[in-house]
Amino acid sequence: MARPIKETPVLTGENAIRFVQEMKRNEGKKVDPKLRERIKKNFSKLNSIAQF
Repeated sequence: MARPIKETPVLTGENAIRFVQEMKRNEGKKVDPKLRERIKKNFSKLNSIAQF
């Protein structure tokens, strides 16, 4: 039998501040088009052989 999933803990204090700063720092960044294409190809390859 599967274990129950625990609730995600709430970030507080220094961890919360660091998380917000990191989110703001990465807000406008975009993935390189070459990397994006490579990721899509790998996904397609893995998706074609996956058996669920």
